[in-house]
Amino acid sequence: MKTLKLFLVFAVSATLFTSCYTEEIIVDGYNPEPAPSISLNQLLNSYELWYVDINETIGYGETPFLQIAFTVSFRNGNLFANNNLVGIGSQGNGYGIQVGSYDAYNMILDVYHVIDGYQTFDVYQINNNTIELYNPNNDTSYFLRGYQRANFDYDFVFYDNIHYFLQEYEAWEKTYTSPTGTINEFDNENYLQFLAGGNDSEFRSSQDVNVGNPNNIYWDYTGIYGVSNIPGNMYLKTLTLDYDYFGNEHFELSVLNDARIELYHIASGTIYEFTGRGYIQYLRNAEGKQSSKAKKRKFKSERKENPRESNRV
Repeated sequence: MKTLKLFLVFAVSATLFTSCYTEEIIVDGYNPEPAPSISLNQLLNSYELWYVDINETIGYGETPFLQIAFTVSFRNGNLFANNNLVGIGSQGNGYGIQVGSYDAYNMILDVYHVIDGYQTFDVYQINNNTIELYNPNNDTSYFLRGYQRANFDYDFVFYDNIHYFLQEYEAWEKTYTSPTGTINEFDNENYLQFLAGGNDSEFRSSQDVNVGNPNNIYWDYTGIYGVSNIPGNMYLKTLTLDYDYFGNEHFELSVLNDARIELYHIASGTIYEFTGRGYIQYLRNAEGKQSSKAKKRKFKSERKENPRESNRV
């Protein structure tokens, strides 16, 4: 009889333990929270802006419209994005431009992008303000962090990605040279271009004068450039242009407005101002027509294998 009682106690305990156990997938060190009690639509609309944390991306594929977006917003079935740094915070009242539409149901997000077409995602809530968009078609996850427009630091996003801002014009024309400063080789350079695409560190320069159309500029030189932070000053950067034939040129880079930058030539003490010519809006071309031309946002950290594929049912 005692043996039978012990067996029954063990059986009941095992049943209770099994019924209370919930399987959870731990992905790369984080444990996603259970599905929220609110609907997916409510979750997506709980924040006005979702910042695409590109450095946290997992997987080796790419979803183009997320690859170039700094923020996305889900507004009553319409999808908005800030793809450009020029005008960020003011364009579309801070939402950016409309890039498509979406449906949200059962933790599945279907996006209909005006350029990239149909994309589908599994949505996982990571914590109170972070979601994961997993694209099963390319086995890649993007992580989005939620903010309200009133507390989103547009300036930080702008200055943290300043090299992309330099790429948002077809050319930068020298429009001012200070009377102070010693004569130097860079005095002869009148146009700069910072290239987007396969190599985000390439620049071109030209000694042409008074060219009305950026497409008509003859580029004399192509080299490598780099933008670096100055500790303790978010608003000031260093810019290095690598000219093989007379060495590197070093500048302090300041942004005067969305179309004008100041370059302080450290060696000579000369101040130059460059004005952007030929603004590039990513998603549409200069004529306002839909275009697939887009910058490629590079990764600051290594891509990691996505464990989601092996865990899909």
